[in-house]
Amino acid sequence: MGRPLLAGGLAVAALGVLGGCPGAPSDPDRPRRGAVDVGDPYVPGHGNGGYDVAGYRLRVRYDPADDRLTGHATVTATATAALSRFNLDLSGLTVSTVRVDGTPARHTRDGGELVVTPARGLARGARFAVDVEYAGVPVPVGSELGVGGFLATADGAVALGQPDSAATWFPVNDHPSDKATYDVEVTVPDGLAALSNGVPAGRSGSGGWTTWRWAERAPMASYLCTLVIGDYRVTTSTHAGKPMVTAVAAGLPSDGPAAASIARTGEIVDFLADRIGPYPFDSYGGIALADDRVSYALETQSRPVYGPGFFRSGRPDTAVVAHELAHQWFGDSVSLTRWSDIWLNEGFATYAEWLWAEHDGGRTAQRAFELRYAATDWSRPSVDPGRADMFGDAVYQRGALAVHALRRTVGDEVFFRALRVWTAERRGGNATTADFVALAERVSGRQLDALFDAWLVGGAAPALP
Repeated sequence: MGRPLLAGGLAVAALGVLGGCPGAPSDPDRPRRGAVDVGDPYVPGHGNGGYDVAGYRLRVRYDPADDRLTGHATVTATATAALSRFNLDLSGLTVSTVRVDGTPARHTRDGGELVVTPARGLARGARFAVDVEYAGVPVPVGSELGVGGFLATADGAVALGQPDSAATWFPVNDHPSDKATYDVEVTVPDGLAALSNGVPAGRSGSGGWTTWRWAERAPMASYLCTLVIGDYRVTTSTHAGKPMVTAVAAGLPSDGPAAASIARTGEIVDFLADRIGPYPFDSYGGIALADDRVSYALETQSRPVYGPGFFRSGRPDTAVVAHELAHQWFGDSVSLTRWSDIWLNEGFATYAEWLWAEHDGGRTAQRAFELRYAATDWSRPSVDPGRADMFGDAVYQRGALAVHALRRTVGDEVFFRALRVWTAERRGGNATTADFVALAERVSGRQLDALFDAWLVGGAAPALP
């Protein structure tokens, strides 16, 4: 076959993330402008080329009384090309000063871009630090998933969203192809919680304000970085020797379905780890919101955030918890190279729901497969579904059908071994559909391109395996 899943993937993966810009001079050591777009058509204008970020240190102060955010971001990166200037993504907010390696740098704004011109060009391979001081009232953004970005709430704020959120509250290379570590310090009025990703790194207070500190040492895609501020019941414990931090909005009952669902986080993680490999991060947790404008849950790294709609029935919903926790492997640890492969995140997370339901006394994965197979619109592809359909059934449900079809084709032993190899070999990195197909073929010793083509992009119902 022509392997249509593979042919496009390897070419797209080589776009702007590696640096430079179209028509760049042939001399690789001649300073030039870094690419102003990573080249992902699903998110035009997002991401930048010419550098690779190693880490972000974010120090922000937020006052719910006037919805004002003040921030100091330090971005540590390595130049992948000789740079005369480069961009960071930043929506709104006013930048007061920019320094590169401690020296003032010229900066301008171009829509959602912060354009930085260092006093001296950066040599290819040079490690550098950018300090940005900024402030203002953040503006939320909308996407196919719903309202996102930095959103003021009745008692604080939440920064959340996919694929857009990070650039609404800090300067960032805003694309999952450039993952980095994060240190987050959040200062808020006393009495409010300020939650983020990773391991809690201490708390201190002064003059009516409390600073909460968080550290995520595993590489993280920018859209997975979250900030939740407000009146929350925060519980800190340990699980398997790692910190477990959960939080439930004070507006939700302490013995209600949200709290009961999140309380099973450790149990669900252990179930998934037994099947797909060791949990990839240094902390666990979850946050339940009370703001009805957040109509979704999101796999924010190490600490998923759940909108209130999942618990409105009055019964616990562990399916959504299993889904978001499965993303810790599929999407967070092993992240997308480009958004058109989002089925790699959502198909596997949906399949984890099927596995968990069977384990927890519900219907079997096979029965879930049969029901979904009968209801699927096969005209809609899982791979490259288009930006408007990146959160559609073809990505989630048809993607899960493809996962189960692979399992039925290669058998349980090979299937689960392939998942463990995938999450181990790609841990902390990025991948494409082509990468997964190649790994499944290597582990199984079988040619599988026809299988994946039929189940992910074919226009007619595939034969049942």
